[in-house]
Amino acid sequence: MRNILITGANGQLGNEMRRLGAESGNRYICTDVAELDITSEEAVRRMMAEEHADVIVNCAAYTNVDKAEEEEERADLLNHKAPAILAAAARDFGATLIHVSTDYVFDGTGHLPYTEQDPTGPTSAYGRTKLAGEAAIQQSGCNYLIFRTAWLYSEFGNNFLKTMLRLTGERERLTVVFDQIGTPTYAADLAGAIFRIVEEGAYTGCNGIYHYSDEGVCSWYDFATAIARHAGHAKCEILPCHSWEYPSKVRRPAYSVLDKSKVKESFDLRIPHWHDAMERCMQRLK
Repeated sequence: MRNILITGANGQLGNEMRRLGAESGNRYICTDVAELDITSEEAVRRMMAEEHADVIVNCAAYTNVDKAEEEEERADLLNHKAPAILAAAARDFGATLIHVSTDYVFDGTGHLPYTEQDPTGPTSAYGRTKLAGEAAIQQSGCNYLIFRTAWLYSEFGNNFLKTMLRLTGERERLTVVFDQIGTPTYAADLAGAIFRIVEEGAYTGCNGIYHYSDEGVCSWYDFATAIARHAGHAKCEILPCHSWEYPSKVRRPAYSVLDKSKVKESFDLRIPHWHDAMERCMQRLK
């Protein structure tokens, strides 16, 4: 039996890992900040010594992209320094660290799906701190898998899908940006992939960075219209707009489609299309 330590278990991805772990013959130790402060080296090492974790799945992160511009030190603590602490503990206790990163490590000026080998160039505090976290893990000497993902949503917490469900049900008109392109990713799909890799022990000897999102490509406008259509919110008129019409401290990636060839080939994964995944999530929300 393996012991799997989940951090950030109250977040979107963490909640999905918690749900899957409850069905496993392995032991999933689900923690959030109340149970484990991942910014404390002492707390992390004590937890590892007590629970004998074989795998750490780090679902914890500072994810408020706008606020990170004002709180870069706080974002760095959670996105860079905490993963470094987890990586050092994984190395010293002989565990594997599975860490979740982001499309924001790229500048978003490309026009072809990003591979793991493409040069990074974050344009935001969030992206910079997440990239620093990746580097710290790679330099730690631990066994690790880093999964970069994008446009994550679920029935848990606050996210684009839930916001659009509410707004298209309340309003007669809505504007949504059409010039940012990517792939909506249902947290349950990413969690399912990680869960399978952990359950099968497929992480052994597979150190590296992997890209994972659902299949397909769309704009935020396309995603919003699909949500409204499936919810039956036909009375809300959704209009496309440019990113510059919503002034922001952060320059979000205009193109953040991820190439998933490596993860599919390495772990024999079949990845669902974003539209089918969206319908599954909305069915669960009902």
